[in-house]
Amino acid sequence: MSKSPRVSILLTCYNHLAYLPLAYQGVLDQTWTDWEIVAIDDGSTDGTRDWLRAHADRATLVFNDPNLGTYASLNRALEHASGDLIAILNDDDLWAPQKLARQIDLLDKHPKVGLVHTDGGFIDGNGDTIEGSPLGFAFPRTETGDVLLDLLYANKIIASAALVRRECFDRLGGFNPGYFGSGDWEMWLRVAEQWEVGFCPEPLTYYRVHGANASHKLERIWKDDQMLREWIRDRAAGYADRGLEPDRLRAALAHNEACLGTVRTLNGDPAGGREAYLRSIKLRPGRWKSYLRLAATFLPKGAFRRIM
Repeated sequence: MSKSPRVSILLTCYNHLAYLPLAYQGVLDQTWTDWEIVAIDDGSTDGTRDWLRAHADRATLVFNDPNLGTYASLNRALEHASGDLIAILNDDDLWAPQKLARQIDLLDKHPKVGLVHTDGGFIDGNGDTIEGSPLGFAFPRTETGDVLLDLLYANKIIASAALVRRECFDRLGGFNPGYFGSGDWEMWLRVAEQWEVGFCPEPLTYYRVHGANASHKLERIWKDDQMLREWIRDRAAGYADRGLEPDRLRAALAHNEACLGTVRTLNGDPAGGREAYLRSIKLRPGRWKSYLRLAATFLPKGAFRRIM
């Protein structure tokens, strides 16, 4: 009986044939060689499937008909994965050759870590480095340790930068397919509730910024954000039992309520937005932005969007 590979790489594909060969080559170039690829295509119409059939001879191919979405696709890929570590690689992103080796070294040294991610940067469609924050945020970074409070503020982990113990998925379940683009963030929060998170401070993952990025679809992202922020609210009582520093926890939960107020208002529910802003103010009365945005919920919808 053959031994399962240490790492299963879930290569998610959807209409990025221009970038897919480079992403695939980045896997072949890894210095860590004990891996398998599960390439899952979610209904591409640009020739991606033909390319995979012709070139991805080391991959298990999974084709979705019809399109299932990002997180249902990842869950389906997980069903085909046999490794005890799970990596995700979106077909438009790139890995440096040492990525998996550095992450596995950290995981082997820190058994309390359930997920390890890497530093990296942004690249454009030609593969050239983009300085600054082209999507409105810097490349996400954390320390190694308990990062739950950090994740309450924002998603600090790029999906293509993550390597996760299979045990995390076995214990917590897969991704929530109800999300459009924030299902990885919710998954990382669930992991961080029970494990430490590791970080490799080397530029080992490159996120490609182009016109088709899901992060450009703001209307759907706002709905995702509301769903996630309400999910965090529902779990907040349990966070108080973790021994987290009370002032930092209140500040993080106040931030969550303020974000919920914003996305509720952006999604056409200013009354719900006001309720969340008031909760934010109660948690942290000195948060002056919440007062200003509470007042802004009385403005016409278009005006609120412009000032946000």
